[in-house]
Amino acid sequence: MTATRAASTRKTAAKKIAEPKPEEPVVVAKRPGKRARKAEDDEAPAPKKVRAAAAAPKAAPKAKPVAKAAAPKKEEKILTEPPKERLSIFTFGTGENGDLGLGPLPNAKEVKRPRLNPFLPIDKVGVVEVALGGMHGLVLTHDGKVYSWGVNDMCALGRDTSGDEKTREVGAESSDEDDDIEEHMNKFESTPMLVTFPTPVTITRIAAGDSISIAVTNTGRVYGWGTFRAADGILGFTESTRVQPTPIELPGLTNIIDVACGNDHVLVLDTKGTVYAWGNGQQNQLGRRVVERTRTNALTPRALTFPHRLKVSRIFSGQYHSFAITTDGAVYAWGLNGYAQTGIYEADDSESLQTIHTPQLVASLSQYEITHLAGGQHHSLAITKSGDLLTWGRMDAHQVGVIGKDLPQEHVIRDVAGKDRILTTPTKVADVKFRAADCGIDHCVAIDEHGQAWSWGFGTQYQVGQGPPARDVEVPTMIVNTATKDVDMKVVSCGGNFSTLGGVPKPLEANGVDGA
Repeated sequence: MTATRAASTRKTAAKKIAEPKPEEPVVVAKRPGKRARKAEDDEAPAPKKVRAAAAAPKAAPKAKPVAKAAAPKKEEKILTEPPKERLSIFTFGTGENGDLGLGPLPNAKEVKRPRLNPFLPIDKVGVVEVALGGMHGLVLTHDGKVYSWGVNDMCALGRDTSGDEKTREVGAESSDEDDDIEEHMNKFESTPMLVTFPTPVTITRIAAGDSISIAVTNTGRVYGWGTFRAADGILGFTESTRVQPTPIELPGLTNIIDVACGNDHVLVLDTKGTVYAWGNGQQNQLGRRVVERTRTNALTPRALTFPHRLKVSRIFSGQYHSFAITTDGAVYAWGLNGYAQTGIYEADDSESLQTIHTPQLVASLSQYEITHLAGGQHHSLAITKSGDLLTWGRMDAHQVGVIGKDLPQEHVIRDVAGKDRILTTPTKVADVKFRAADCGIDHCVAIDEHGQAWSWGFGTQYQVGQGPPARDVEVPTMIVNTATKDVDMKVVSCGGNFSTLGGVPKPLEANGVDGA
Protein backbone atom coordinates (compact mmCIF):
# COMPACT_ATOMS: atom_id res chain seq x y z
CA MET A 1 0.00 0.00 0.00
CA THR A 2 0.98 3.50 -0.51
CA ALA A 3 0.58 6.26 1.99
CA THR A 4 1.90 9.54 3.26
CA ARG A 5 2.15 10.88 6.78
CA ALA A 6 -0.47 13.47 7.54
CA ALA A 7 1.59 15.03 10.33
CA SER A 8 5.09 13.79 11.20
CA THR A 9 7.14 14.93 14.20
CA ARG A 10 10.21 14.89 12.02
CA LYS A 11 11.32 17.45 9.54
CA THR A 12 11.15 16.21 5.97
CA ALA A 13 11.68 17.76 2.63
CA ALA A 14 9.00 15.55 1.09
CA LYS A 15 6.08 17.16 -0.64
CA LYS A 16 3.12 17.43 1.72
CA ILE A 17 -0.46 17.32 0.58
CA ALA A 18 -3.04 18.05 3.26
CA GLU A 19 -4.99 15.00 4.32
CA PRO A 20 -8.46 15.36 2.96
CA LYS A 21 -11.38 15.91 5.27
CA PRO A 22 -14.40 13.64 4.91
CA GLU A 23 -16.25 16.31 3.00
CA GLU A 24 -13.37 17.23 0.75
CA PRO A 25 -14.60 17.84 -2.76
CA VAL A 26 -12.73 17.96 -5.93
CA VAL A 27 -12.47 7.34 6.59
CA VAL A 28 -4.49 -32.28 41.71
CA ALA A 29 -7.11 -34.50 43.45
CA LYS A 30 -8.02 -34.13 47.04
CA ARG A 31 -6.22 -36.68 49.21
CA PRO A 32 -8.68 -38.94 51.06
CA GLY A 33 -8.73 -38.21 54.81
CA LYS A 34 -7.18 -40.82 57.17
CA ARG A 35 -9.73 -43.40 58.21
CA ALA A 36 -10.56 -42.94 61.97
CA ARG A 37 -9.41 -45.80 64.20
CA LYS A 38 -12.36 -47.69 65.68
CA ALA A 39 -12.60 -46.96 69.42
CA GLU A 40 -12.19 -49.98 71.75
CA ASP A 41 -14.74 -50.60 74.51
CA ASP A 42 -12.80 -49.81 77.72
CA GLU A 43 -15.32 -51.76 79.75
CA ALA A 44 -14.98 -54.97 77.77
CA PRO A 45 -13.03 -57.80 79.46
CA ALA A 46 -9.44 -58.16 78.50
CA PRO A 47 -8.93 -60.87 75.98
CA LYS A 48 -7.10 -64.07 76.98
CA LYS A 49 -3.48 -64.11 76.07
CA VAL A 50 -2.92 -66.34 73.16
CA ARG A 51 -0.05 -66.93 70.82
CA ALA A 52 0.05 -64.11 68.45
CA ALA A 53 -1.21 -65.01 65.08
CA ALA A 54 0.38 -63.74 61.96
CA ALA A 55 -0.92 -60.33 61.18
CA ALA A 56 -3.34 -60.14 58.36
CA PRO A 57 -1.85 -58.44 55.35
CA LYS A 58 -2.68 -54.76 55.10
CA ALA A 59 -4.90 -53.66 52.32
CA ALA A 60 -3.04 -51.94 49.56
CA PRO A 61 -3.41 -48.16 49.81
CA LYS A 62 -5.78 -46.59 47.37
CA ALA A 63 -4.03 -45.12 44.40
CA LYS A 64 -4.09 -41.36 44.16
CA PRO A 65 -6.11 -40.02 41.28
CA VAL A 66 -3.88 -39.35 38.30
CA ALA A 67 -4.60 -36.28 36.20
CA LYS A 68 -5.46 -37.06 32.63
CA ALA A 69 -2.82 -36.17 30.10
CA ALA A 70 -3.59 -32.95 28.29
CA ALA A 71 -4.98 -33.50 24.85
CA PRO A 72 -2.40 -32.67 22.18
CA LYS A 73 -2.82 -29.20 20.73
CA LYS A 74 -4.60 -29.30 17.45
CA GLU A 75 -2.17 -28.57 14.67
CA GLU A 76 -3.06 -25.45 12.75
CA LYS A 77 -3.77 -25.82 9.08
CA ILE A 78 -1.38 -24.15 6.68
CA LEU A 79 -3.37 -21.71 4.59
CA THR A 80 -0.74 -19.73 2.70
CA GLU A 81 2.93 -19.89 1.83
CA PRO A 82 5.38 -17.04 1.26
CA PRO A 83 6.54 -16.57 -2.32
CA LYS A 84 9.74 -18.48 -3.06
CA GLU A 85 11.45 -16.39 -5.74
CA ARG A 86 14.23 -14.40 -4.02
CA LEU A 87 14.71 -10.84 -5.20
CA SER A 88 17.27 -8.08 -5.34
CA ILE A 89 15.77 -4.85 -4.01
CA PHE A 90 16.17 -1.44 -5.65
CA THR A 91 14.95 1.86 -4.18
CA PHE A 92 14.70 5.46 -5.37
CA GLY A 93 13.17 8.72 -4.19
CA THR A 94 13.61 10.98 -1.18
CA GLY A 95 13.71 10.14 2.53
CA GLU A 96 15.31 12.48 5.07
CA ASN A 97 14.79 10.04 7.96
CA GLY A 98 15.83 6.68 6.59
CA ASP A 99 12.75 6.11 4.48
CA LEU A 100 14.74 4.50 1.68
CA GLY A 101 16.38 1.82 3.87
CA LEU A 102 19.77 2.34 2.26
CA GLY A 103 21.70 2.98 5.47
CA PRO A 104 22.63 6.02 7.58
CA LEU A 105 24.93 7.93 5.25
CA PRO A 106 23.71 11.28 3.93
CA ASN A 107 23.91 10.09 0.34
CA ALA A 108 21.05 7.69 1.10
CA LYS A 109 18.58 10.54 1.60
CA GLU A 110 18.06 11.35 -2.04
CA VAL A 111 18.39 8.67 -4.70
CA LYS A 112 17.53 9.77 -8.20
CA ARG A 113 17.57 6.41 -9.96
CA PRO A 114 17.08 2.81 -8.73
CA ARG A 115 19.87 1.82 -6.31
CA LEU A 116 20.55 -1.73 -5.08
CA ASN A 117 19.91 -2.16 -1.34
CA PRO A 118 23.13 -3.71 0.03
CA PHE A 119 21.48 -4.71 3.32
CA LEU A 120 19.06 -7.11 1.64
CA PRO A 121 21.28 -9.41 -0.44
CA ILE A 122 19.39 -11.88 -2.57
CA ASP A 123 21.53 -14.85 -1.45
CA LYS A 124 21.49 -14.17 2.32
CA VAL A 125 18.26 -12.41 3.22
CA GLY A 126 16.20 -13.54 0.26
CA VAL A 127 13.42 -10.99 0.03
CA VAL A 128 10.28 -12.18 -1.77
CA GLU A 129 7.84 -9.30 -1.20
CA VAL A 130 7.87 -5.56 -0.42
CA ALA A 131 5.32 -3.26 1.23
CA LEU A 132 5.95 0.48 1.56
CA GLY A 133 4.04 2.80 3.85
CA GLY A 134 4.11 6.57 4.02
CA MET A 135 7.65 6.85 5.40
CA HIS A 136 8.62 3.26 6.26
CA GLY A 137 9.03 -0.07 4.54
CA LEU A 138 8.63 -3.79 5.18
CA VAL A 139 10.02 -6.78 3.33
CA LEU A 140 9.08 -10.44 3.60
CA THR A 141 11.74 -13.13 3.23
CA HIS A 142 11.51 -16.56 1.63
CA ASP A 143 11.47 -18.21 5.09
CA GLY A 144 8.67 -16.08 6.49
CA LYS A 145 10.57 -13.35 8.33
CA VAL A 146 9.95 -9.60 8.26
CA TYR A 147 12.47 -6.75 8.10
CA SER A 148 11.59 -3.08 8.59
CA TRP A 149 13.13 0.37 8.16
CA GLY A 150 12.19 4.03 8.06
CA VAL A 151 10.52 6.55 10.34
CA ASN A 152 9.65 5.03 13.73
CA ASP A 153 8.07 7.95 15.62
CA MET A 154 4.79 6.00 15.85
CA CYS A 155 6.41 2.53 16.17
CA ALA A 156 5.66 1.51 12.60
CA LEU A 157 8.89 -0.52 12.51
CA GLY A 158 7.82 -2.86 15.34
CA ARG A 159 11.22 -2.71 17.06
CA ASP A 160 13.34 -0.43 19.26
CA THR A 161 15.40 2.04 17.25
CA SER A 162 16.76 4.15 20.12
CA GLY A 163 20.40 4.38 21.17
CA ASP A 164 21.96 5.67 17.99
CA GLU A 165 23.40 9.16 18.21
CA LYS A 166 23.57 11.04 14.96
CA THR A 167 27.06 11.97 13.82
CA ARG A 168 28.42 14.54 11.43
CA GLU A 169 29.54 13.36 8.05
CA VAL A 170 32.77 15.37 8.48
CA GLY A 171 34.69 15.05 11.76
CA ALA A 172 36.28 18.48 11.57
CA GLU A 173 36.26 21.10 14.32
CA SER A 174 33.23 23.31 14.48
CA SER A 175 33.03 26.22 12.14
CA ASP A 176 30.54 28.67 10.77
CA GLU A 177 29.89 26.28 7.91
CA ASP A 178 28.95 23.32 10.13
CA ASP A 179 25.27 23.96 9.57
CA ASP A 180 25.78 22.91 5.96
CA ILE A 181 27.31 19.54 6.92
CA GLU A 182 24.68 16.81 6.79
CA GLU A 183 24.23 14.43 9.70
CA HIS A 184 24.14 10.66 9.43
CA MET A 185 20.70 9.17 9.92
CA ASN A 186 19.77 6.81 12.77
CA LYS A 187 21.29 3.50 11.70
CA PHE A 188 18.57 1.48 13.41
CA GLU A 189 15.92 3.27 11.40
CA SER A 190 17.68 3.72 8.09
CA THR A 191 18.88 0.10 7.87
CA PRO A 192 16.55 -2.86 7.30
CA MET A 193 16.50 -4.99 10.47
CA LEU A 194 14.62 -8.05 11.66
CA VAL A 195 11.25 -7.68 13.37
CA THR A 196 10.81 -10.10 16.30
CA PHE A 197 7.42 -11.69 16.94
CA PRO A 198 6.27 -12.84 20.41
CA THR A 199 6.12 -16.50 19.31
CA PRO A 200 7.73 -18.35 16.40
CA VAL A 201 5.64 -17.73 13.31
CA THR A 202 5.93 -17.91 9.56
CA ILE A 203 4.72 -14.73 7.93
CA THR A 204 3.31 -14.97 4.42
CA ARG A 205 1.62 -11.60 3.83
CA ILE A 206 2.61 -8.03 4.79
CA ALA A 207 1.12 -4.56 4.39
CA ALA A 208 2.11 -1.06 5.48
CA GLY A 209 0.14 2.15 5.95
CA ASP A 210 1.13 5.56 7.23
CA SER A 211 2.03 4.53 10.81
CA ILE A 212 0.55 1.03 10.83
CA SER A 213 2.09 -2.33 9.86
CA ILE A 214 0.31 -5.67 9.50
CA ALA A 215 1.58 -9.24 9.03
CA VAL A 216 -0.39 -12.44 8.38
CA THR A 217 0.92 -15.90 9.31
CA ASN A 218 0.74 -19.05 7.25
CA THR A 219 -2.01 -20.31 9.58
CA GLY A 220 -4.15 -17.24 9.11
CA ARG A 221 -3.39 -15.29 12.29
CA VAL A 222 -2.86 -11.53 12.16
CA TYR A 223 -0.22 -9.41 13.91
CA GLY A 224 -0.02 -5.64 13.97
CA TRP A 225 2.00 -2.74 15.39
CA GLY A 226 2.15 1.04 15.19
CA THR A 227 -1.00 3.14 15.29
CA PHE A 228 -3.78 4.70 13.28
CA ARG A 229 -4.12 8.44 12.81
CA ALA A 230 -7.12 10.65 12.22
CA ALA A 231 -7.38 14.15 10.82
CA ASP A 232 -6.69 15.63 14.29
CA GLY A 233 -3.83 13.31 15.36
CA ILE A 234 -3.44 9.84 16.82
CA LEU A 235 -6.61 7.75 16.82
CA GLY A 236 -5.04 4.67 18.47
CA PHE A 237 -4.01 1.09 17.76
CA THR A 238 -6.95 -0.38 19.63
CA GLU A 239 -9.53 1.20 21.91
CA SER A 240 -7.22 0.52 24.90
CA THR A 241 -3.79 0.96 23.27
CA ARG A 242 -2.66 4.27 21.86
CA VAL A 243 0.53 3.08 20.14
CA GLN A 244 1.70 -0.54 19.87
CA PRO A 245 5.54 -0.69 19.80
CA THR A 246 6.02 -4.35 18.84
CA PRO A 247 4.04 -7.02 17.01
CA ILE A 248 0.98 -8.31 18.86
CA GLU A 249 -1.60 -10.82 17.70
CA LEU A 250 -4.97 -9.31 16.96
CA PRO A 251 -7.83 -11.26 18.54
CA GLY A 252 -10.92 -12.30 16.67
CA LEU A 253 -9.28 -12.74 13.30
CA THR A 254 -8.79 -16.30 12.03
CA ASN A 255 -8.20 -18.01 8.71
CA ILE A 256 -6.95 -14.79 7.11
CA ILE A 257 -5.29 -15.18 3.73
CA ASP A 258 -4.75 -11.63 2.46
CA VAL A 259 -4.23 -8.07 3.73
CA ALA A 260 -4.18 -4.54 2.34
CA CYS A 261 -3.46 -1.22 4.05
CA GLY A 262 -4.59 2.27 3.25
CA ASN A 263 -3.17 5.35 4.88
CA ASP A 264 -4.87 4.60 8.21
CA HIS A 265 -7.12 1.63 7.63
CA VAL A 266 -6.69 -2.13 7.15
CA LEU A 267 -8.55 -4.73 5.14
CA VAL A 268 -8.14 -8.49 5.61
CA LEU A 269 -9.74 -11.38 3.74
CA ASP A 270 -10.53 -14.81 5.18
CA THR A 271 -10.93 -18.23 3.57
CA LYS A 272 -14.71 -17.82 3.38
CA GLY A 273 -14.45 -14.71 1.24
CA THR A 274 -15.35 -12.32 4.06
CA VAL A 275 -13.62 -8.94 4.29
CA TYR A 276 -12.89 -7.31 7.66
CA ALA A 277 -11.96 -3.65 8.04
CA TRP A 278 -10.76 -1.42 10.88
CA GLY A 279 -8.87 1.80 11.55
CA ASN A 280 -9.84 5.36 10.71
CA GLY A 281 -13.18 5.60 8.95
CA GLN A 282 -13.49 9.35 8.51
CA GLN A 283 -13.59 9.02 4.74
CA ASN A 284 -15.81 5.87 4.75
CA GLN A 285 -12.83 3.74 3.76
CA LEU A 286 -14.06 1.01 6.18
CA GLY A 287 -17.18 0.48 4.10
CA ARG A 288 -19.50 1.37 6.99
CA ARG A 289 -20.66 4.52 8.68
CA VAL A 290 -18.54 5.61 11.64
CA VAL A 291 -20.04 7.96 14.24
CA GLU A 292 -17.48 10.62 15.14
CA ARG A 293 -18.17 10.62 18.90
CA THR A 294 -17.58 6.84 19.05
CA ARG A 295 -14.97 6.65 16.32
CA THR A 296 -12.57 4.47 18.34
CA ASN A 297 -15.11 1.66 17.94
CA ALA A 298 -13.81 1.47 14.39
CA LEU A 299 -10.49 0.18 15.76
CA THR A 300 -12.15 -3.22 16.17
CA PRO A 301 -12.29 -5.32 12.98
CA ARG A 302 -15.78 -5.79 11.59
CA ALA A 303 -17.02 -7.71 8.59
CA LEU A 304 -18.18 -5.77 5.56
CA THR A 305 -21.48 -6.46 3.92
CA PHE A 306 -21.56 -6.76 0.16
CA PRO A 307 -24.69 -6.68 -1.95
CA HIS A 308 -26.37 -10.07 -2.48
CA ARG A 309 -23.98 -11.56 0.14
CA LEU A 310 -21.23 -11.71 -2.43
CA LYS A 311 -17.92 -13.30 -1.46
CA VAL A 312 -14.55 -11.70 -2.19
CA SER A 313 -11.41 -13.17 -3.76
CA ARG A 314 -9.00 -10.17 -3.65
CA ILE A 315 -8.64 -6.90 -1.71
CA PHE A 316 -6.74 -3.68 -2.49
CA SER A 317 -6.50 -0.19 -1.09
CA GLY A 318 -5.76 3.40 -1.92
CA GLN A 319 -4.91 5.92 0.76
CA TYR A 320 -8.51 6.74 1.65
CA HIS A 321 -10.48 4.36 -0.57
CA SER A 322 -10.74 0.59 -0.96
CA PHE A 323 -11.36 -2.06 -3.61
CA ALA A 324 -12.47 -5.70 -3.70
CA ILE A 325 -12.82 -8.22 -6.48
CA THR A 326 -15.66 -10.66 -5.84
CA THR A 327 -15.59 -14.35 -6.70
CA ASP A 328 -17.62 -13.63 -9.82
CA GLY A 329 -15.00 -11.12 -11.04
CA ALA A 330 -16.83 -7.88 -10.30
CA VAL A 331 -15.02 -4.89 -8.77
CA TYR A 332 -16.50 -3.07 -5.78
CA ALA A 333 -15.22 0.14 -4.22
CA TRP A 334 -15.89 2.44 -1.26
CA GLY A 335 -14.33 5.43 0.51
CA LEU A 336 -13.24 8.92 -0.51
CA ASN A 337 -14.30 9.78 -4.03
CA GLY A 338 -13.77 13.51 -4.52
CA TYR A 339 -11.75 12.86 -7.66
CA ALA A 340 -13.72 9.82 -8.86
CA GLN A 341 -10.84 7.67 -7.60
CA THR A 342 -13.18 4.77 -6.82
CA GLY A 343 -14.12 4.65 -10.48
CA ILE A 344 -17.70 5.58 -9.59
CA TYR A 345 -18.89 8.77 -11.25
CA GLU A 346 -22.12 10.23 -12.53
CA ALA A 347 -22.05 13.67 -14.06
CA ASP A 348 -25.50 14.61 -12.80
CA ASP A 349 -24.95 13.28 -9.25
CA SER A 350 -21.30 14.07 -8.52
CA GLU A 351 -22.03 15.91 -5.24
CA SER A 352 -23.60 12.88 -3.56
CA LEU A 353 -20.70 10.71 -4.72
CA GLN A 354 -17.95 12.61 -2.86
CA THR A 355 -17.70 9.53 -0.62
CA ILE A 356 -18.96 6.00 -1.22
CA HIS A 357 -20.26 4.79 2.16
CA THR A 358 -20.54 1.04 1.52
CA PRO A 359 -19.20 -1.34 -1.14
CA GLN A 360 -20.65 -0.37 -4.49
CA LEU A 361 -20.21 -1.94 -7.91
CA VAL A 362 -17.74 -0.15 -10.16
CA ALA A 363 -19.75 -0.34 -13.34
CA SER A 364 -17.03 1.42 -15.34
CA LEU A 365 -14.84 -1.69 -14.93
CA SER A 366 -17.52 -4.26 -15.71
CA GLN A 367 -16.35 -4.71 -19.29
CA TYR A 368 -12.88 -5.78 -18.11
CA GLU A 369 -11.52 -8.89 -16.38
CA ILE A 370 -9.59 -7.15 -13.59
CA THR A 371 -6.80 -9.03 -11.79
CA HIS A 372 -5.11 -6.21 -9.85
CA LEU A 373 -5.91 -2.75 -8.46
CA ALA A 374 -4.00 -0.04 -6.61
CA GLY A 375 -4.73 3.45 -5.39
CA GLY A 376 -2.87 6.61 -4.48
CA GLN A 377 -4.24 9.63 -2.69
CA HIS A 378 -6.73 10.64 -5.34
CA HIS A 379 -6.07 8.32 -8.30
CA SER A 380 -6.21 4.60 -9.05
CA LEU A 381 -5.11 1.95 -11.53
CA ALA A 382 -6.10 -1.55 -12.59
CA ILE A 383 -4.52 -4.32 -14.63
CA THR A 384 -6.63 -6.63 -16.75
CA LYS A 385 -6.08 -10.33 -17.37
CA SER A 386 -4.71 -9.48 -20.80
CA GLY A 387 -2.17 -7.02 -19.32
CA ASP A 388 -3.81 -3.71 -20.17
CA LEU A 389 -3.27 -1.01 -17.54
CA LEU A 390 -6.13 1.39 -16.82
CA THR A 391 -6.00 4.61 -14.79
CA TRP A 392 -8.51 7.16 -13.52
CA GLY A 393 -8.93 9.92 -10.93
CA ARG A 394 -6.88 13.04 -10.31
CA MET A 395 -4.67 14.07 -13.19
CA ASP A 396 -3.31 17.59 -12.54
CA ALA A 397 0.16 16.18 -11.69
CA HIS A 398 0.00 13.55 -14.44
CA GLN A 399 -1.02 10.85 -11.96
CA VAL A 400 -2.99 8.94 -14.60
CA GLY A 401 -0.30 8.98 -17.27
CA VAL A 402 -2.49 10.23 -20.10
CA ILE A 403 -2.86 13.62 -21.75
CA GLY A 404 -6.25 15.24 -21.36
CA LYS A 405 -6.42 16.70 -24.85
CA ASP A 406 -6.08 13.22 -26.31
CA LEU A 407 -9.19 11.97 -24.48
CA PRO A 408 -12.92 12.26 -25.11
CA GLN A 409 -13.87 15.57 -23.57
CA GLU A 410 -16.75 14.05 -21.61
CA HIS A 411 -14.23 11.90 -19.70
CA VAL A 412 -12.24 14.89 -18.37
CA ILE A 413 -13.22 17.50 -15.77
CA ARG A 414 -11.34 20.79 -16.00
CA ASP A 415 -10.98 23.62 -13.48
CA VAL A 416 -11.97 27.24 -14.10
CA ALA A 417 -8.61 27.88 -15.71
CA GLY A 418 -9.15 25.07 -18.18
CA LYS A 419 -6.56 22.76 -16.62
CA ASP A 420 -7.23 19.02 -16.67
CA ARG A 421 -8.21 17.97 -13.14
CA ILE A 422 -10.09 14.63 -13.15
CA LEU A 423 -10.24 11.63 -15.44
CA THR A 424 -13.64 10.16 -14.65
CA THR A 425 -13.43 7.02 -16.77
CA PRO A 426 -10.90 4.14 -16.52
CA THR A 427 -8.62 4.65 -19.51
CA LYS A 428 -5.90 2.49 -21.01
CA VAL A 429 -2.39 3.92 -20.80
CA ALA A 430 0.39 3.03 -23.22
CA ASP A 431 0.40 0.29 -25.80
CA VAL A 432 2.28 -2.00 -23.39
CA LYS A 433 1.31 -5.16 -21.50
CA PHE A 434 1.89 -4.93 -17.74
CA ARG A 435 2.07 -7.56 -14.99
CA ALA A 436 2.45 -5.43 -11.82
CA ALA A 437 1.90 -1.82 -10.75
CA ASP A 438 1.46 0.39 -7.70
CA CYS A 439 0.55 3.97 -6.81
CA GLY A 440 2.31 6.50 -4.61
CA ILE A 441 0.69 9.72 -3.44
CA ASP A 442 0.67 11.19 -6.92
CA HIS A 443 2.82 8.82 -8.99
CA CYS A 444 2.78 5.29 -10.41
CA VAL A 445 5.40 2.63 -11.12
CA ALA A 446 4.59 -0.42 -13.25
CA ILE A 447 6.38 -3.52 -14.57
CA ASP A 448 5.74 -4.75 -18.08
CA GLU A 449 5.52 -8.34 -19.30
CA HIS A 450 9.27 -8.38 -20.00
CA GLY A 451 10.25 -7.26 -16.48
CA GLN A 452 11.01 -3.66 -17.42
CA ALA A 453 9.94 -0.88 -15.04
CA TRP A 454 8.02 2.22 -16.14
CA SER A 455 6.91 5.28 -14.18
CA TRP A 456 4.86 8.47 -14.47
CA GLY A 457 3.31 11.23 -12.39
CA PHE A 458 4.60 13.70 -9.80
CA GLY A 459 8.39 13.37 -9.72
CA THR A 460 9.99 16.31 -7.91
CA GLN A 461 11.24 14.01 -5.11
CA TYR A 462 12.69 11.51 -7.62
CA GLN A 463 9.99 8.97 -6.72
CA VAL A 464 9.61 8.12 -10.41
CA GLY A 465 13.28 7.07 -10.65
CA GLN A 466 13.96 8.86 -13.91
CA GLY A 467 16.98 10.79 -12.61
CA PRO A 468 17.60 14.51 -12.87
CA PRO A 469 16.11 16.86 -13.43
CA ALA A 470 13.46 16.30 -10.78
CA ARG A 471 10.25 16.78 -12.71
CA ASP A 472 6.82 15.36 -13.40
CA VAL A 473 6.56 12.59 -15.99
CA GLU A 474 3.48 13.00 -18.15
CA VAL A 475 3.14 9.52 -19.62
CA PRO A 476 4.52 6.04 -18.83
CA THR A 477 8.28 6.22 -19.38
CA MET A 478 10.77 3.37 -19.16
CA ILE A 479 13.22 3.49 -16.22
CA VAL A 480 16.64 2.79 -17.67
CA ASN A 481 19.87 2.81 -15.65
CA THR A 482 22.99 0.71 -15.13
CA ALA A 483 21.87 -0.86 -11.84
CA THR A 484 18.73 -2.39 -13.30
CA LYS A 485 19.48 -3.01 -16.97
CA ASP A 486 20.16 -6.73 -16.38
CA VAL A 487 17.31 -7.27 -13.92
CA ASP A 488 13.93 -8.85 -14.61
CA MET A 489 11.62 -6.91 -12.28
CA LYS A 490 8.93 -8.89 -10.48
CA VAL A 491 7.44 -6.72 -7.71
CA VAL A 492 6.86 -3.04 -7.08
CA SER A 493 5.68 -0.93 -4.15
CA CYS A 494 5.30 2.83 -3.83
CA GLY A 495 5.54 4.87 -0.64
CA GLY A 496 4.97 8.52 0.08
CA ASN A 497 7.89 9.99 -1.85
CA PHE A 498 9.86 6.87 -2.72
CA SER A 499 9.46 3.60 -4.58
CA THR A 500 10.94 0.10 -4.52
CA LEU A 501 11.40 -2.56 -7.17
CA GLY A 502 12.35 -6.21 -6.71
CA GLY A 503 13.80 -8.43 -9.41
CA VAL A 504 16.00 -11.32 -10.44
CA PRO A 505 18.99 -11.42 -12.80
CA LYS A 506 18.03 -11.82 -16.42
CA PRO A 507 19.33 -14.88 -18.27
CA LEU A 508 22.69 -14.09 -19.84
CA GLU A 509 21.29 -14.19 -23.36
CA ALA A 510 18.79 -11.49 -22.41
CA ASN A 511 21.33 -9.07 -21.01
CA GLY A 512 21.68 -6.80 -23.97
CA VAL A 513 19.91 -3.61 -22.95
CA ASP A 514 22.06 -0.55 -22.80
CA GLY A 515 21.98 1.36 -19.49
CA ALA A 516 22.28 5.02 -18.77
